[in-house]
Amino acid sequence: MKIGIIGATGYIGSRLRAATLASGQEVVCFSRKERPGFRQFSLDAVPDFSGLDAIVNLAGESILGLWTRQKKEKILRSRVDTTRQVLEGMSRLPDGPRILINASAIGYYGETGENLATETSPAGTGFLAQTCNAWEEATQSSFAERVRVIRLRIGFVTGPGGAMRFVLPLFKMGLGGPLGNGRQWMSCIHVDDVAGLILWAIANESISGPVNAVCPEPVRNIDFTRALARAVHRPAILPAPAFALRLALGELSRVMLDSVRIIPKVALEDGYTFRFPNVEAGLQASSAR
Repeated sequence: MKIGIIGATGYIGSRLRAATLASGQEVVCFSRKERPGFRQFSLDAVPDFSGLDAIVNLAGESILGLWTRQKKEKILRSRVDTTRQVLEGMSRLPDGPRILINASAIGYYGETGENLATETSPAGTGFLAQTCNAWEEATQSSFAERVRVIRLRIGFVTGPGGAMRFVLPLFKMGLGGPLGNGRQWMSCIHVDDVAGLILWAIANESISGPVNAVCPEPVRNIDFTRALARAVHRPAILPAPAFALRLALGELSRVMLDSVRIIPKVALEDGYTFRFPNVEAGLQASSAR
């Protein structure tokens, strides 16, 4: 199997590249910038997917930062336009890749409150839900009917990088604490399980459509906070009030304050074995590196 990764220099992409090579498969990495050993990916030219069996598309503008009108447009367009360009490149090759793993996010479900959401739950409301919905709809071209498409709805990723690069130092200094009232649900996944799920989905021909990339046990924010404090052996007693988060971050604060209670029904029913089945295990591994 020869797998192409778009977004290979990012946190998940780099871990996926390492996991793919460790599994004995070949990797071709794509980048918007010219890099030695990489193929170039541009929205202005049809990408070269020759010789590949599967494409993993992880590209997209970061959601971090103030959500101005321009920022929100970049977040949306980067995902939708890249996905369309990927399918355009795949459609040009009669014997080209016939598997597409396209990133999405659990933001698709919006605020779930106390309700559990699975892959069959409807889309929610709000900017992130609308973005994820449009992102996934971009995979539904006429050519996509001839491709096995997996839409990977990724939760909050733990591990030694990504958003945890900002969270871990605060907790190690004893400056961590719950967000808002801490009652909101979080659905997390360790980065190694994101990579594992991708390779598992590629290898299993029965897997298609949406797949929730979260560990089996959602956790309330207050319990996430306590688990991380235990992992770094520090207290976590400084709460971040909801009004302060809304004032400082605007609409982005919803990512931290909304309750998102998701389970990975497809992965559990089809036999994926999680390396880190709960948040505690993932955070212990994250803080150890």
